[in-house]
Amino acid sequence: MSQGDWYILVIVGGVFIVLGVIGLLWGRHEEKRIFEALAQQPDLREFTLKHVETPQPGALKTGGWIAGGLGVLMLVVGVILWVLAGF
Repeated sequence: MSQGDWYILVIVGGVFIVLGVIGLLWGRHEEKRIFEALAQQPDLREFTLKHVETPQPGALKTGGWIAGGLGVLMLVVGVILWVLAGF
């Protein structure tokens, strides 16, 4: 890796962290929306027979955690390379 390539890892790590936070927030929002729709139904069977056209909140949360973890890892590696390149 050349001397100035550390900033690419830092930028990509930051983007992954932002995407992870967006995934976590979107998953929480979808989960809240689904539970509110469940609470408003007079009969649970009525709700379960309808097809819900939303991504699964658990998958969004898991993807958010994975993206955030990869982002932090890339950011740390980028900072380590930056420090090592300075010496």
